[in-house]
Amino acid sequence: MTREFAEYLRPEVKSTPFCAGCGHGILMNHLLRAIRNSGLKFEEMLFVSGIGCAAWIPSPNFKADTLHTLHGRALAFATGAKLFNPDLKTIVISGDGDLTSIGGNHLIHAARRDLDMTVICANNMIYGMTGGQAASTSPLGTRSSTTRQGNPYKPFDLINLVLGAGAQYAARFAVTQPYLLIEAITSCLESKRFSFIEVLSPCYTQYGRRNDAKSVEPMLESLMTRCVSREEADLMDEAERAEKIVTGEWRNGDD
Repeated sequence: MTREFAEYLRPEVKSTPFCAGCGHGILMNHLLRAIRNSGLKFEEMLFVSGIGCAAWIPSPNFKADTLHTLHGRALAFATGAKLFNPDLKTIVISGDGDLTSIGGNHLIHAARRDLDMTVICANNMIYGMTGGQAASTSPLGTRSSTTRQGNPYKPFDLINLVLGAGAQYAARFAVTQPYLLIEAITSCLESKRFSFIEVLSPCYTQYGRRNDAKSVEPMLESLMTRCVSREEADLMDEAERAEKIVTGEWRNGDD
């Protein structure tokens, strides 16, 4: 964490808890930069997280009001807090296992209700902190502690999931797309509706080592080469597009 964000961090926290090569520290920087760009004050904000690696982004690091809640229940706690104090700028930050697997039912209903909150899902495609189990976002064939021969199930498309549930805005970017990601988070912070951002964040410790990555560098390089914009994807044939990750912003009713 760079010194320029010291004003946002608890002084007793000397280092982040993330593994070497984890993308969540990068996301943490991008989020704080977006908050600074938005002009929001920490005393007007509430950060809510569940259980998992991404949940450590706000708690215990941020010098702000934080709720570190039960596994899968971040959105339920955030809903209660928002109803009690509608003036709170409520931001939910958690992982794909927490938000879309264990907490998947809360996610679709929060989107359906169009609650005024920003949800940032740090997607590393696996349960990182709890043992490397397959998640609802793990690609077909992924090896994990629970799918040693390869994951047999298709993953959720989180963008289609939340838009289908009623969200008005959803975005997907990787931590390797800093300017686009910061701009998307800033836009969400200025919104008064439910907004969802899927952030692709590499996990070498639990995902990479089980899936033939020799280090985090090729995982980051893969994100940089595979992530393409919606406009670029539209110019590709089906086979070429299948090898890519489409990133961008979506609004309900888009084609």
